[in-house]
Amino acid sequence: MIKRMKWLAIFVCSGGMFFSSVAQGNDAVGILASTPPMGWNSYNCFGGNVTEAEMKQNTDYMAEHLKQYGWEYVVLDFLWYCDDQNSPEKFANRRPVQHMDEYGRVIPSEVLHPSSPNGNGLKPLADYVHAKGLKFGIHIMRGMPWQAVVENTPIKGTDKRAQDVCNLPDTCKWYGGFVGVDMSKPGAQEYYNSLFELYASWGIDFIKVDDLSYPYHADEIEAVAEAIRRCGRPIVLSLSPGPAFIGNPKHLQEHANMWRISADFWDSWEQLAEQLQLCRMWWKHTKEGHWPDADMLPLGHLQLRHEAAGSKPHYSYFTRDEQYFMMTLWSIFRSPLMIGGNLPDNDEFTLSLLTNKDVIRVNQCTRNNQELSFEGGISIWYAEDKKRDEVYVAFLNTNEEATSLSFSTSSLPQSKEYVTSKNLWTGEQSAVKKGRFQVNIPPHGAVLLGLK
Repeated sequence: MIKRMKWLAIFVCSGGMFFSSVAQGNDAVGILASTPPMGWNSYNCFGGNVTEAEMKQNTDYMAEHLKQYGWEYVVLDFLWYCDDQNSPEKFANRRPVQHMDEYGRVIPSEVLHPSSPNGNGLKPLADYVHAKGLKFGIHIMRGMPWQAVVENTPIKGTDKRAQDVCNLPDTCKWYGGFVGVDMSKPGAQEYYNSLFELYASWGIDFIKVDDLSYPYHADEIEAVAEAIRRCGRPIVLSLSPGPAFIGNPKHLQEHANMWRISADFWDSWEQLAEQLQLCRMWWKHTKEGHWPDADMLPLGHLQLRHEAAGSKPHYSYFTRDEQYFMMTLWSIFRSPLMIGGNLPDNDEFTLSLLTNKDVIRVNQCTRNNQELSFEGGISIWYAEDKKRDEVYVAFLNTNEEATSLSFSTSSLPQSKEYVTSKNLWTGEQSAVKKGRFQVNIPPHGAVLLGLK
């Protein structure tokens, strides 16, 4: 019994991502990411050049305006280990200058993160986020830095070196800074273990690993999951980019908390319509603790600094109806919610989308989520509240014109007499008469209803 209790106290399993809360005085074993993670990511607004000061500004905004609604993760994306990656030319460099330690592990740029010298790493920033009652995440690339291979750095805790485990032919196609790891080689797992040992010491709560799920690297996905198990800290694992391979969802569910179902998603209607099709494919594979990820929400002020060719600062190109469409789909599909725009620049409308308690509840507290039908350009979705005697129905209009339809509640999986209908975006309530009501949906728009 003593041996078993000790095991429970340290167990962190990415195959279901169980973690023990014994250290917090709770005897129960909880599920990491038991609801879709909610937070902010720096990529859509700052690309690979966000500064520590800007991270803190977004942290402050989230703590003051969003935390009370369930938003909690502050995620530092791409290239925090480079001094400057702010142009397409530099981004295309196959041998970018990256900062790393003696074991071939990337460490922060002191230019972007002035609190990081003297071995501090990202711990001061993590401490700042934690002090606000929030959680801190980072983006990393699959594999090891190219400099580690050139310098043949040692792998911590072993007699192996980078050249013993590197997989040179399997280098990322779109960023030249990292080289794959050959998981058949002794020392390969130990390299990943050393990474997550470092991240755990910084206080990282969330890891987005890029160049891992498309193309699909099953062995390195398993290596990352194993390293999380060993690091002694509960860390949410997010796989990127997409589209993830839908042919083996069990492998994803066994090793990750969330995984991208698409390539990078931006604020265009064509891409949003495609996201609906992907959600239609993936909803059957959603499971508590394991979430298909429809990608970041390109809302608010975007691309303040971004390496994409031709990009320029702008507020979301989505119309208001398209923003309702996106938030409705992400919520009833139960995608993770990661805001992409610079939070301090939010306008009143953007803030209203992020602080609608009823809509957030659909994302965080529902079950039996599913698409009921897709006919005539209208996708109809359904979900049940886990704690209330209420169901939710979403109507998503992909057409170029407004659509009106008469809907019968007899087509719902939970067949019962519903009395009232509440539009969760407007707050308007109406009666349900004889099990039928009328729905008017704007072009590229959505209606999300709660029925009691």
